[in-house]
Amino acid sequence: MQGSSLSEVYYRPIDAAIRWAGLYRFRDDILMTVRPGRLSAIQDCPRCGELRLHTDRIYDAIFHGELPYGLNGITMNDKSLWDSPDLTVRHVDLKRWMLRTYPEQRPAFLFSRHERITHPVITLETGHALLVEREALKSQLEQCRHQLHQLQEQQKKQGSPNLTGVLCPLSDRAETTYLNIIGAMLTLMLGRTPSGVPYSSFNSQDSIISALIAHHDKLMGITERTLQAKFAQARRKVQASSP
Repeated sequence: MQGSSLSEVYYRPIDAAIRWAGLYRFRDDILMTVRPGRLSAIQDCPRCGELRLHTDRIYDAIFHGELPYGLNGITMNDKSLWDSPDLTVRHVDLKRWMLRTYPEQRPAFLFSRHERITHPVITLETGHALLVEREALKSQLEQCRHQLHQLQEQQKKQGSPNLTGVLCPLSDRAETTYLNIIGAMLTLMLGRTPSGVPYSSFNSQDSIISALIAHHDKLMGITERTLQAKFAQARRKVQASSP
């Protein structure tokens, strides 16, 4: 393998590290500074620290049996090859190892453009930012729950709200209208036709109040005291308006 294209069937560790670091355009210059051997000093090259790190990672995986290796593309399990300049790792094995060990890494020499686009990964920085945002949202949620609990407890202590306090007051005209209707209905229900026949079966105001309480005692205002007061007020209105 001459290493003339970005993707190959197999790579020497230094060639794979150069591609991994995105330094392929400097490949010839870098290889000129590398002495034969496994980990020669890499000096005077762009981003040499990153290049050393990627080289160390590849050899570390080889030493610990995580990455198959061989000679000139032929897989072998021979430790004497560790220091050989002809030590190689296959493309498929390197890709499989990187997916398992460094899933956030998608270098172009191992992964196609389609693979890099359709299988986005979350970097360490992005993951950390997401965790921070998640914790902030959890804190806000807990605060909202605490505030809701406080409001519920406050409402329990205060009891049911006073509905009469939220009712809009009647205008004089509206109150007169309602009292006239109530008074007229009372007069009619307790009155008689010209021939003396009762208009209803009620013979007194008390009987009307008793029937209302019996059938509608759950409604606001349907109490004996309130009905007595309103009926008396309504009848006075009607009588005052009569000629």
